[in-house]
Amino acid sequence: MNLDDLARFRELDTQNMRAHLDSLPSQLEAAFAHGQTLPLPASFKRADRIVIAGMGTSAQAGEMLAALVADTCNVPIIVNRGYDLPAYADGQRTLVIGVSHSGTDEESLAALELADNRGTQIVAITTGGAMAEHMARAGAPAWTYQSDAPARAALGWTFGLLLALINRLGLVRDLSGDVAEAVEVMRGRIPILGIDGPVVKNPAKRLAGQLIGRVPIIHGAGIMVPVARRWKTQLNENAKTVAQWEEMPEMDHNTVQGTEFPPPLMTKVAVIFLSAPQPEGSRLAARLKVTQTIYLQQGLAPDTIKARGSSPLAQMMSNVQFGDYVSYYTAMAYGVDPTPVPCIADLKDKLAAATQRRPSEEE
Repeated sequence: MNLDDLARFRELDTQNMRAHLDSLPSQLEAAFAHGQTLPLPASFKRADRIVIAGMGTSAQAGEMLAALVADTCNVPIIVNRGYDLPAYADGQRTLVIGVSHSGTDEESLAALELADNRGTQIVAITTGGAMAEHMARAGAPAWTYQSDAPARAALGWTFGLLLALINRLGLVRDLSGDVAEAVEVMRGRIPILGIDGPVVKNPAKRLAGQLIGRVPIIHGAGIMVPVARRWKTQLNENAKTVAQWEEMPEMDHNTVQGTEFPPPLMTKVAVIFLSAPQPEGSRLAARLKVTQTIYLQQGLAPDTIKARGSSPLAQMMSNVQFGDYVSYYTAMAYGVDPTPVPCIADLKDKLAAATQRRPSEEE
């Protein structure tokens, strides 16, 4: 497909996903500002562990936060995907943050209710739904926001509010300047990465063209690990394509060897490395170069996407933005609408039907 055919884009993209992608910097900016105005009980500052309960994009926002502040925050931040909570998520020393864009994710809601029953401190980040209703009944704060985007296209809101929360808790240095830089970097890239940017000057369109008929495997290290997962899930949901992600340096202990068989499949693999600046002489930088060389020797030609900006936050968000556009153009090239996720919707419908209470024979 011609990735400069904007008329075809508008025909395929019936729910205007492209506008949501363009709004990512504005979302982050608005969310961080909004988070300065929301209720924050003083008792939250006494918590010595934080658990973020979320699924999908909500969990990704939590992982991005944890990766971003890993070397500066003395309080452990754990992302919990599922209905239950670990045993240590108990009592007033634990702050459980339930994150659900719709407020209806049953796993996150169950985990938040369990946290409430265990007597932890709780707060929700959501647009409403059952999660907001539970918080109202519990007399606990709900950080609500307004967005008509699908959950995966509202990452700027969930991540931005988490940044505001951790910032106001005083667990990290002030992030205001980093947020401003991230917004500026992303806004500056929209004319290049957005749909009006022609293929010859648009690296996201060119990379998407290379992914057609291939299985993308996205590699990340450090702050790029959750971004690699983000790329994978955006390709899954927007482009409806198979994709995988790998974490360095772990993949050097296994995945790097798994490139021989089956030979026909190896010709259909697209290797992508997400790169952020590393300290001079760092072991991770050396690993990246050596790993890329090994892939080249094995007949795999990796692409490297270099993060932009000076702060880790700007670098993280610049590569998130790049991947979001790549997933959109891959959808366009495959000729699919990026917004609907019929398999996921069908799964949720069938799960709801299967778990409905059935009357017993005595009733």
